[in-house]
Amino acid sequence: MAREYFSQKRILVTGGAGFLGSHLIDRLIAAGHDVLCVDNLFTGAKRNIEHLLSHPRFEFMRHDVCFPLFVEVDAIYNLACPASPVHYQYDPVQTTKVSVHGAINMLGLAKRLRCPILQASTSEVYGDPTQHPQTESYWGNVNPIGLRSCYDEGKRCAETLFFDYHRQHGLEIKVARIFNTYGPRMHPADGRVVSNFIMQALRGEDITIFGEGSQTRSFCYVDDLVDGLIRLMESREGFTGPVNIGNPVEFTIRELAELVVEMTGARSKLVQRPLPSDDPTQRKPDITLARSELGWEPAVALRDGLEKTIAYFRGLLN
Repeated sequence: MAREYFSQKRILVTGGAGFLGSHLIDRLIAAGHDVLCVDNLFTGAKRNIEHLLSHPRFEFMRHDVCFPLFVEVDAIYNLACPASPVHYQYDPVQTTKVSVHGAINMLGLAKRLRCPILQASTSEVYGDPTQHPQTESYWGNVNPIGLRSCYDEGKRCAETLFFDYHRQHGLEIKVARIFNTYGPRMHPADGRVVSNFIMQALRGEDITIFGEGSQTRSFCYVDDLVDGLIRLMESREGFTGPVNIGNPVEFTIRELAELVVEMTGARSKLVQRPLPSDDPTQRKPDITLARSELGWEPAVALRDGLEKTIAYFRGLLN
């Protein structure tokens, strides 16, 4: 039976000034909790949380999770890590450190406090999958020495640490494997496909697609994703995951590009470029486990989510 979090809690969100973290904090604050947002602002931005800075139940701390943190909280969401190739390949050594050292430090904090901790893992742990769609039992097909390895293997190692702390110390853990997510507050220069296409279209530039654009992705709107994370944290004791949180409706990159051009009214042409190294050809979650354990599935259609996301990026350019 799922636990109900009726009482007010003090919740730590690392990476809280980022795209996902800031939306998660909005939901936690709205639910009546106190939130400590920790972020070093490498990819996060104060503009994502500026509407909360004067809120009596919100606190911001600039801190790098690669270093220990000594605070008192009732639950931890560990979201700290650059999540787009542009950002995590900028300093790949630091990316691995954030995933591994950050996990160790947050797990150590959770162990001391005896509080539940949720890890924001990623579909990248599946690499370029040979199984489609991807189930949580699939071990993945990952290049350990490629350009994306700092992120892929860093997150895989973090999952290892979480489960070893669970087995060795009895720590209550929750592991979410997050698939492509989009929405307002995405970084306009994060290099991810949704933000890239929207920004190029709004600027009247050609849309860059890699290869034929036949590679597939599934796009989950941020509100749905946050709902999945909260449901996972509040799920029955003993349920650890990992659990896929993503939208199982699959689109080709070319289909996405054409939809963005249509919705923005742009005259952009689609321009092909060579495929980047280790770029997955398919990515689609099997969410059977999320449906059965969390009662969760996405509710926002791609066109509806894109409408809100395009409006956000228009506002940035105006």
